[in-house]
Amino acid sequence: MADHAIQTRNLTKRYGQLTAVDNLNLTIEYGEVFGLLGPNGAGKTTAISMLCTIANPTSGTALVNGYDILKQAHEVRESIGIVFQDPSLDDRLTAMENLELHGRLYDLSGARARERAGEVLELVGLKERARALVKTFSGGMKRRLELARGLMHQPKVLFLDEPTLGLDPQTREHIWEYVEDLVKKGDITVVLTTHYMEEAEKLSSRVAIIDHGKVQVVDTPSNLKSALEGDVITVQCSSVDHLSERLKTESGVTNVRVDGGALRLSVVNGEKFIPRLVEIGHEAGVIVESISLRRPTLHDVFLHYTGREFRSEEAETMGFARAWARRGMGH
Repeated sequence: MADHAIQTRNLTKRYGQLTAVDNLNLTIEYGEVFGLLGPNGAGKTTAISMLCTIANPTSGTALVNGYDILKQAHEVRESIGIVFQDPSLDDRLTAMENLELHGRLYDLSGARARERAGEVLELVGLKERARALVKTFSGGMKRRLELARGLMHQPKVLFLDEPTLGLDPQTREHIWEYVEDLVKKGDITVVLTTHYMEEAEKLSSRVAIIDHGKVQVVDTPSNLKSALEGDVITVQCSSVDHLSERLKTESGVTNVRVDGGALRLSVVNGEKFIPRLVEIGHEAGVIVESISLRRPTLHDVFLHYTGREFRSEEAETMGFARAWARRGMGH
């Protein structure tokens, strides 16, 4: 077994004058769930595409399960699984037929493909629907089936690209349970991209925040939150911009930003600062309508390092599913 599940070496991808991924150096250990976070266009989808051998780097390389993505692309594809962001099941086939087809593409015998399909369907709670057409499945059931398909050939590394995008909160929770159970039971490493901070915080042992093609920070969610100084105060007021400028010079305020029409502050000892905040608003002629105080979240960490909210789930490059299909499902 290689020393690390994934190790990138100055991994770089350029499209003309645009540098999508800029000298990326990451080490991901076996058995961890590694969250890859970043605004759209930050480079995370491009990075995953290179690790999956969908796109070739402009320079640099990476080892995935000990295999070089350039020199041993076939071995890389055999040792990884992918759950695509875009739907990629054949809904005219049954759940079992989808899985058996996938297994045969990875050279499993007919008997072994059927046996393995039964195992993964049980893992994701779909064994009773094995013979049902996929077109009769709900969105959550389809995502569970896609997770099962990604596990058919027992990959060492599983890439989950927005695995719960568009699902209701209850179904998302169920998917999280399956992923957590999978990591506990199996010898597998999971690389997760997600727009949901709660998902990244719950599942990831470590996260990397990427922006402008570069890694801004890598650590555990707990350490990242602890590293932010002070408490977070959110203020609704009559003039956000005016109060923002006034607070930037105030002692104890470590960060000021306007976020969705509200003012968000990072403040040392937030409870004691609130009376001073009201006083400053009065002096500036600003009506403070509401104030809330809380400890930092992973969302605050994300904003701190990128200065940007997540946008809609637009792809940076062509969709994984289409690009993977062009590579012949990994063969």
